[in-house]
This record gives sequence, structure tokens and C-alpha cells, in this order.
Amino acid sequence: MTFTVLVPARLASSRLPNKPLADLCGAPMVVRVAQRVLGLPGTPPRVVVAGDDPSIVAACQAHGIDAVLTRVDHPSGSDRLAEACALLNLPDDAVVVNVQGDEPLIDPALVSAVATLLIKTPQAQMSTAAHAIDSVADFHNPNVVKVVLDAQRMALYFSRAPIPFPRDTPSALPQPAPLRHIGIYGYRVGFLKQFPTLAQSPLELTESLEQLRALWHGYRITVHVTDRTPGTGVDTPEDLQRVRQLLMQRKDLSA
Repeated sequence: MTFTVLVPARLASSRLPNKPLADLCGAPMVVRVAQRVLGLPGTPPRVVVAGDDPSIVAACQAHGIDAVLTRVDHPSGSDRLAEACALLNLPDDAVVVNVQGDEPLIDPALVSAVATLLIKTPQAQMSTAAHAIDSVADFHNPNVVKVVLDAQRMALYFSRAPIPFPRDTPSALPQPAPLRHIGIYGYRVGFLKQFPTLAQSPLELTESLEQLRALWHGYRITVHVTDRTPGTGVDTPEDLQRVRQLLMQRKDLSA
């Protein structure tokens, strides 16, 4: 099994300026993300950072991390990933996994599972992940994206609304437990190159969820359901300090 991990990294951030270069125990955050994925047992995947500024590329190369410089004016992360695929000359049948550059606590096994699932599901063009929701508050929280699946664990719909809605017990969680979407994606390179050219869908604009574009146009997304709650990302200075403390407690920063 071979796949490539792409880590998009934008220098601009309204809540945390220069976020990809924020120091985490002696290395920039985007480097820590790449190192964590490279910590997979066995033969690690190829990991490439797709930065929008030369300083990101230089910081990665200084720590032995492969990186490419992409345009600064991409309207979305998928556009940046598509350019990175072209720069790397990846074939259309290759599989790439998008790991965000602000997730230094990402579970490497989750990355591998998302890639493996797509490789083994030829009828799907994308893969992603989810885990069970155990809180009524999270179920009704619009910032928690939910996904419902069919019998083959293909995504039927993603929403900020509580789905599936338990009509007879609206104040309780439905059974089986609803699923929270985890924002990690696998793509077939040919589809990833095509995705930015697809027209935005009304559902995507209503929910502000880009993955609904794929479903709207008839493409399939297969979903890995994990028992492990993912690590939190870094969006604010408070998040950054919390992750620093967690990393300092570990002897192996890639573990």
C-alpha cells in the first residue's frame, strides 16, 4: 500500500498569525504534523507540505521535511492540494490524504486507515472519517459536523444540523449513535484535480461544507468509523499553549 500525505499550510491566520511556523518544542508546528505522520510503523508514506510562502518551505527543508511552494491566491484548500499534485507529478490513480497543518496531535493510524479504505474501495473517489457522538450538546451543536452513512458506509449527507433526527425522542441521542465527521480526507488524484472545477452546489453554500459538492455531483465518499476521539487542532493561542504542554509531557514527540 502506497499513498502520499499532503499537508497544506497557509501563513495567514486571523486568530494565530504565522500559525504554521509557531514553535512546538523546538520545531515549527507544520513540521511537527509531518513528523507525526512519518511516525507510522513500517514503511511511512511520502509526506509533503504544500506551503503558500517561501518561509514555510524553508522551515520544512531545514528539518528534513519535503515541501513545495504553491500559489498564495488559492480560493480553497482543495485547489492548493490539486496544484501540489501537479507539482509532484502524481498519477491520476494515486491516493493522497489531506492532513491539515494545524493538527500536530493527529493520530497516524487514522491517516493510514483513511488511505487504506480508499485504496480498497474502487467505487469511491474520496474517503474521510467519523466517530460516535456521545453528547446531546455536541449532537445539537452546529459547529459539530455530522454525517449519515448507507449500509456500505458511504456518506449520504453531511450537516451541521442534528442528523439523523430522533423524531420520537428529540431531547435524546438517536440509536445507534450519530456520527461526528472528522476533517481528514483521502482523494484519488484524478478526482482531486477535477474537484476545484466543479460548480459549487446549493447544499455546500447553505451548510458551508465543501464536501457536499462531491455528493451533489454524484461522487462517492467512503467513511472510516473510528473508536478514538481525534486530537484537537490549533486555532488560537490558547490551543497552541495546550498542545505545547501535551508535547512536553511526551518523550517521543512523534508518538
